[in-house]
Amino acid sequence: MLEVRLICVGKLKEAYWRDACAEYAKRLGAFCRFSILELPESRLPQSPAKAQIDAALHAEGEKILSAAKGGVLIPLCIEGKQCTSQQLSQRIDRFALEGESTLCFVIGSSYGLSEAVKEAGAYRLSMSPMTFPHQLARVMLCEQLYRAFQISSNGKYHK
Repeated sequence: MLEVRLICVGKLKEAYWRDACAEYAKRLGAFCRFSILELPESRLPQSPAKAQIDAALHAEGEKILSAAKGGVLIPLCIEGKQCTSQQLSQRIDRFALEGESTLCFVIGSSYGLSEAVKEAGAYRLSMSPMTFPHQLARVMLCEQLYRAFQISSNGKYHK
């Protein structure tokens, strides 16, 4: 069974975001081994300098790359490819057909992801050209992963 890891920098603060992710995690259990790993966000001053942000992204990036070891890295970033739900489903299926057993989707901190993480990505994904709060992006990704697996199994959810 395919393993899908959602690696996130930072925690969900509100219970309703956690509840939504937990519901999709439960649903995804029928299709894959799904897990969410929350990595600590680097502490930065109120108005950090570019060098401080870069250092924080570098430190977070090392933790992300370590957590994604042995899996296909799929960072969510603005430079990523936008796709339909069907295309995401097909891409996940293609990874599985290519023999990949672990997919690691990554959502960075409010400052994004380090270049090292983006460059290590096998497939860069963008949810939209719009900007979303990280909490909402996590729920949206969980929902889209569930939808992708439903599409692959000809489920009724997508219709």
